[in-house]
Amino acid sequence: MQSSNDRAHEAGSGPGSSAEHANDHGSTARAARHEDPWSTAPEPGWGEPDRTEAPVSAVPPPRGRERAAARDAREVYAEVQRSAAFQEVRGRYRRFVVPGVAVFLGWYVAYVIAATTAPGLMARPVAGAVNVGMLAGLGQFLTTFLFAWTYSRHARLRRDRAALELRWDTQELAREARGGAL
Repeated sequence: MQSSNDRAHEAGSGPGSSAEHANDHGSTARAARHEDPWSTAPEPGWGEPDRTEAPVSAVPPPRGRERAAARDAREVYAEVQRSAAFQEVRGRYRRFVVPGVAVFLGWYVAYVIAATTAPGLMARPVAGAVNVGMLAGLGQFLTTFLFAWTYSRHARLRRDRAALELRWDTQELAREARGGAL
């Protein structure tokens, strides 16, 4: 059984039943706390430099190499952005999204305009208590889900594979620009 102070104790014995018991488990519990990744409260002095170790330098390491690697990585990404493969992926995206959004927004605006300017049309009964306005409103939900489904299908079939290959190629080029370091 575990108590709230992370000390194991036997069934029937209290948390302070013996000094020997507290001494045996107190040091191991403290040592385990530093290694426990789920611990939320750090111990006092945690993260402070140990007096036995060499002092940590307050000056950061030179950044010349990091800046050169970042510049090389930027050049890689700029090169990839100008590539035909990237332009093809972006073109496929635009050829689907621009007309899809235009149709979807047109349908939504038509619904709002019809609801405000033609209340007689929207109130016309279709079947029982269901009228044209209710069907058009439900049609908004249906077309939203239909558009989301067709978008995900288009992305899966037309863009995802090409974008993933482009991503892998970009990562390889960036890794080479940094000299193979991660």
